[in-house]
Amino acid sequence: MEYAPLAEIPHYSDCEPIVSGLGYSLVELRIFRTNGTTQVRAVIAHADPDNPNGIGVNDCAKVHRLLLPRLEVILDNQDIYMEVTSPGTERQIKNAAEFAFFVKKYARVYDTTISDWVAGQIVSADKKQIKLMIDGTEKVIPFTNIAKAKLLNS
Repeated sequence: MEYAPLAEIPHYSDCEPIVSGLGYSLVELRIFRTNGTTQVRAVIAHADPDNPNGIGVNDCAKVHRLLLPRLEVILDNQDIYMEVTSPGTERQIKNAAEFAFFVKKYARVYDTTISDWVAGQIVSADKKQIKLMIDGTEKVIPFTNIAKAKLLNS
């Protein structure tokens, strides 16, 4: 699995301070054009990993209200369709940098060294590896050994 620094995602550095100022983390930001319209997809999570609540409609609306005007200025475009969502209960991890947002959550990763899925609680993640707690034992898995991963609803 590839680790792509979030700061390298176009306009992520412009949007992240707004989202974090509201108490959320910006997990994913995608900006693309379709049929002449600029579309934005933002995925947010609670910044506090101990927060037991999920992301609700009001959370998404709060981020949408502040982020859309900023994007209109940044992109110099008033014709923007924007969607703000939660990561979902069983999010497919697309970028290894996302693991850091989900510390204390449960995930399942496909470890290519054993050609099997491994499930456990995310203890930590950095630019090179993830550390999972599996049955009371910590296991370190380099991102280069992960073919795919997803969060578990637990």
